[in-house]
Amino acid sequence: MVTTEPEVKASEDFFDPAFVEAAAADAREKLGRFNLLVAGNTGVGKSTLVNAVFGVDVADTGTGFPVTPELRYYTNADGSLGLWDIEGFEVGRAKPADRIVEDLRAIAESPREQHVTVAWYCVLADSHRLTDADLEAIRTLNDAGLKVVLVLTKVARRKKTVGTGYEYPEDVREFAAWIEARIDDHSLLVEEVVLTAAKAQGKFGGPLHGLDELVLKTLDLAPRASKDALRVAQRLSLPLKKDLARKAIAAAAATAAAAAAVPIPVADAATLAPIQLGMMGRIASIYGLDVKTMLSPAAVAQLAIQVSGKALAKSFIKLVPGIGSVINATVAAVLTSTAGEGWRKLCEAVYTEKVPLDKIDEAVGQYAPTVAQVLRGLMNARRKP
Repeated sequence: MVTTEPEVKASEDFFDPAFVEAAAADAREKLGRFNLLVAGNTGVGKSTLVNAVFGVDVADTGTGFPVTPELRYYTNADGSLGLWDIEGFEVGRAKPADRIVEDLRAIAESPREQHVTVAWYCVLADSHRLTDADLEAIRTLNDAGLKVVLVLTKVARRKKTVGTGYEYPEDVREFAAWIEARIDDHSLLVEEVVLTAAKAQGKFGGPLHGLDELVLKTLDLAPRASKDALRVAQRLSLPLKKDLARKAIAAAAATAAAAAAVPIPVADAATLAPIQLGMMGRIASIYGLDVKTMLSPAAVAQLAIQVSGKALAKSFIKLVPGIGSVINATVAAVLTSTAGEGWRKLCEAVYTEKVPLDKIDEAVGQYAPTVAQVLRGLMNARRKP
């Protein structure tokens, strides 16, 4: 079955940022939302941790709203992340278990798109112990059906005395080992313990650490339906975004191949443009990019020739020997996947600020499909059984 795209007026030089932006908005909506509950006493660094992982400054955000006087729910800009704060990111105090139960009941009664299954319970690493209040709070979260990750925060490291790299102080290692032993014997009902520092610690302590591991552990525990939303919301792991973007490319290539199952003349290759532009919108959404502000008229003009529909097909029909005068399924898939990978790389370069927004006009050509890439794609396609 061929996936249908919104109807567009495609031409040889068609590239409409508004269409790509609409596809991005549609992709964001279909991704849904990953919801996370963050708990822990004042001063453990919850805000800093959330900001480091998701780029959401909950101290300054205007998107949070009160559910009860002391319970707030925040979302990020594109709606891929929801954060439940039961104790106050900045001014909270450890709550007794009965108050946490009230909060969890309010969360359970919230709209379905706000329901949560994973919690981070944050403890300051140099406290070297879990208090009775910590244990009771963790037990309450677990009893409510939440999968709890115990996050040790502000974990100091030091340079190794022998060799390179960093190591944890002995007291931190002992605290972590104590926790892991109780996880193993099921006397502490958490899924994982992760040691983190959400701020760089300078020359002798090194960069921030443990956050990639925290994202991956959380992804393992996330409901299947919200895993992709978590991949989009997190800002630490490029491989997670890359994998998701390549799934979008593969899906678009398959749709393009289906559209050209009966070979189409180059003159009709504009029918591929909606598929390719929809793919670009989905990729932009994965990297959280606004196409309207990302692309200037000059960049749009370049992409019109290099990326979409008939113009893309026509340029390679002329340059690549052996393709012929029509677009078959293999050629449609290869052109689409090659264009998609170039766009993904451009989006990643913008996302990581390797390509500044005011330099995109100069950079677009570097990410356009090349003859060599198309040839490799065709050769690889022909090798497959």
